[in-house]
Amino acid sequence: MMQGLSESLNMPLELAENLVYTVVALTLLFLCRLITSRVVSRNIEDDKRRYHVRRSVTYAYTVIFFVILGTIWFKGMASLGTFLGLASAGLAVALHDTIANMAGFFFIEARKPFRVGDRIEIGDIAGDVIDIRLFQFSVVEVGNWVDADQSTGRIVHVPNSMTLRVPLSNYHIGFEYIWNEIPVLVTFESDWKKAKELLLSIGKENAEYLSQGAQTQIRRAARKYLIVAGKLTPTVYTSVKDSGVMLTIRYLVDPRQRRGTEQKMWEDILDAFAKEPNIELAYPTTRFYSTPGNAQRATND
Repeated sequence: MMQGLSESLNMPLELAENLVYTVVALTLLFLCRLITSRVVSRNIEDDKRRYHVRRSVTYAYTVIFFVILGTIWFKGMASLGTFLGLASAGLAVALHDTIANMAGFFFIEARKPFRVGDRIEIGDIAGDVIDIRLFQFSVVEVGNWVDADQSTGRIVHVPNSMTLRVPLSNYHIGFEYIWNEIPVLVTFESDWKKAKELLLSIGKENAEYLSQGAQTQIRRAARKYLIVAGKLTPTVYTSVKDSGVMLTIRYLVDPRQRRGTEQKMWEDILDAFAKEPNIELAYPTTRFYSTPGNAQRATND
């Protein structure tokens, strides 16, 4: 059979045998992987755990395939070492980006700068990580033209090599909350002290419960990172702007709940200010003043 195949393909017998063994190995491993994936899908209900198990199975079968491929095509370690020595120089030049992406993948797997499900920002891309592969990882984009870090609906594929070249921010590792601020501008004529009391009360009502969990997380993260806790409960800062007194609510929030909490606070603020006749929201205005002398002169003219 092998002799006939060799003659029909016009190639040496050994090469024909290696091709047949390679196809058979690839077919068997593909069938085994398919069966394993179905077993995993049927027996694991948790989506996140199922994803990680299926990915590990894929990596395992890939390694097995390359090991079998090496035993088929390279008869002995000397031949394999010679081949790798000759191929590595060419690969380093021709596949620079590919090798960099693979190095980035091993960095991600070893150092765990992020995991599937984390919200990250790398370069000018921000999103929730949904997949990590050998050459790239994928995120569901947030922000961009959409306000308050909500999803745009686009999936962005990012080369793994970016993790080695560009600063990366993780919204979840170490500390799962972010600080958010809501600036509220009231007029100079308003009772700003009363407004500040109302804003502080609204901030505590909507976000103070998060500070307890944040305190626990900071203590846990401090074992690995130098994190100084500071004040974690909601607070209100005062400053003066051109059009009025700026009162800024600062509070902790889950990154995925920023827009919802901000909407709830603004609704509470508008309801509270509507009940206070001495408090008005400010906005840029232009005022004109004239002295009595100027007004009389304008009348005589």
